Amino acid sequence: MTQPNNPLHGITLEALLNQLVEHYGWAELGRQVDIRCFNVDPSVASSLKFLRRTPWARERVESLYLYMLRHRERN
Repeated sequence: MTQPNNPLHGITLEALLNQLVEHYGWAELGRQVDIRCFNVDPSVASSLKFLRRTPWARERVESLYLYMLRHRERN
């Protein structure tokens, strides 16, 4: 089933996270979503492991990603 209006459709969590890190950097990402894996010795691998088993954190990261996309479209 296609989801043309869903910007998260077809993007992996890893790709989403990499785009956020590229856009914000780890320090700002840790301020936006205050979770340990972003603030203490951050890495994509440890963050993915945490986000995959922690639904509330994943929801916050996905929301920040959507916010970033909307902000990019405006500029």
